[in-house]
Amino acid sequence: MTLDEPSPEAASTRRGMLLGVGLVGLAGTLTACGGSKDDSGSAASPPPGNGRSAPANAGGDALAKTGEIPVGGGKIFKDEKVVVTQPKQGEFEAFSAVCQHRGCTVGSIAGDKIICPCHGSAYNVSDGGVANGPTTKPLPRKNIKVQNGEITLA
Repeated sequence: MTLDEPSPEAASTRRGMLLGVGLVGLAGTLTACGGSKDDSGSAASPPPGNGRSAPANAGGDALAKTGEIPVGGGKIFKDEKVVVTQPKQGEFEAFSAVCQHRGCTVGSIAGDKIICPCHGSAYNVSDGGVANGPTTKPLPRKNIKVQNGEITLA
């Protein structure tokens, strides 16, 4: 053995250390890549509403003014996980923004359909019913209050 060559014991110790560091890095990567079924964020993300069980604006701040919700369409409130629609002039509905297929948050409203970007499910703005699969369940209704031109969660 020369001075430039490590002893067999030192080489195996170095290999063990590098293997251990690599495994720790791999575990961290797998943990970071493991997603929740609703793709809404990491497990370390705080729940909506600053840790309260009800949304931050339940019974409080308005989600929107009635004029912000288009007739025949709607608006998605991602933080509150709610969709507010206006199927007919002056008629407002609210539904969960969580797709019933795989738990993704719906992403857009096109015409009279609420669209989930994950797998193409679509729901009717009038009643949250299924317009297009793969989902088979309607969006659950949410309670809202419309008063003085403002829409709040009830």
